[in-house]
Amino acid sequence: MTENTVTVREARAHLADHINRAEEGVPTVITRNGAPVAAVVPIADFEALEEAADVMLAREAEAVLAEGGPTVTMAELLADLFTERDGEAA
Repeated sequence: MTENTVTVREARAHLADHINRAEEGVPTVITRNGAPVAAVVPIADFEALEEAADVMLAREAEAVLAEGGPTVTMAELLADLFTERDGEAA
């Protein structure tokens, strides 16, 4: 698999081309000021990455439970999330 690297400007100008390459299995890395910041990847790769992240988080949660770690209710979790979000907006 060959990887393309382009600047943000090039990616904007040729987005359809990079999408077509992704459909063919070729990712494109997008750089800003020489540093990689994003990628256009085949959807199968993206889905595999999301699935792997879900598996990793589930394993971490199982490990915490196995060690007798703290648990919270969904209501507590949501309250914490909204409290954090409201605190950032202030």
